Amino acid sequence: MEPIPQVATLQDVALAAGVSKATASRVLSGAGRVSEAAVTSVREAAGRLGYRPNVFARALRSTTTQTTGMVVPRIGNPFFAELIEAVEDALVDVDQHLFLADSHDSVSTEAGRIASMLDRRVDGLIVVPVDHLRSAPAIRAAHAVVPVVQVDRSVDAPLGDFVGTDNAAGIRLILDHLVEQGCRDITLVSGDASTSVGLTRHQAFDAAVRRFGGVHSGEPQLGDFTIEFGREAVRRIIGAGRRLPEALVCGSDVIALGAMRELRELGVAVPGDILVTGFDGIHFSEIAEPALTTLRQPLREVADEAIRLLTTRLANGRGAPRHLQVSPKLIVRSSSQRP
Repeated sequence: MEPIPQVATLQDVALAAGVSKATASRVLSGAGRVSEAAVTSVREAAGRLGYRPNVFARALRSTTTQTTGMVVPRIGNPFFAELIEAVEDALVDVDQHLFLADSHDSVSTEAGRIASMLDRRVDGLIVVPVDHLRSAPAIRAAHAVVPVVQVDRSVDAPLGDFVGTDNAAGIRLILDHLVEQGCRDITLVSGDASTSVGLTRHQAFDAAVRRFGGVHSGEPQLGDFTIEFGREAVRRIIGAGRRLPEALVCGSDVIALGAMRELRELGVAVPGDILVTGFDGIHFSEIAEPALTTLRQPLREVADEAIRLLTTRLANGRGAPRHLQVSPKLIVRSSSQRP
């Protein structure tokens, strides 16, 4: 069995550098005045010994861990994976580290993850709530302790700040595009009302359909933001025996990818027999076959705004909750263009 390596302590660094423990601490924390010779000796000793500061012990003294917690419903969902990447890049710019957790689309798991992050003294939290009603108690408890920014989704209560995409504007862009393509029979396939994005995209779709005279929306198919639900929704539509709609407006790209796969397996051509659109602009939408028309969410802009709000709250926690929306961009590709 290999011996367990010894972890260098601050005292070890001080001894190796020939200075007091207090001097070594001032050098490594950047606090206080220290001679150049001592700085050089301590840093060389720390590097040679592989010394790593204990951020939790430091937090007890400085009230900061330089960590931001983030809880998302499903890390495996490509949209959330790309959102996490954007948030981590934005945190680097403010010298914060990301502490990530997956709630597995479970309200109880989400509450446990949030509580665990608070126990670890994160400086702030970024949360994509699982449910716009049932997630509120855990977020309310966190909001009482640290700054909280909700991203992409929100709970139905004024808890902390929020940054997300203007879903209504995005749905209007999609409907405008499909009507220009000559579509009059359009069906929504999206997440249900358990999430704020599922609710708002459904409401926006209904409002946009009413704006156009002569457009028929059909019965919406509502469920999860998953590939599996996209496939299931297509089976429901075809199994109902009604005429195939001219277009499917999918509430996310992963739903659209599932729908297109099921249509292909059932011998329904996209875009020859039906047009399909998505929402999110994940990387996979571009390499799908056919390439998927989508609303691209500007995730780096969302992340930058979220971190800006978070750092502002850390510096000055006063003020009413802020609600920011960024505009998506319509990306037209083959899946929604008539041959």
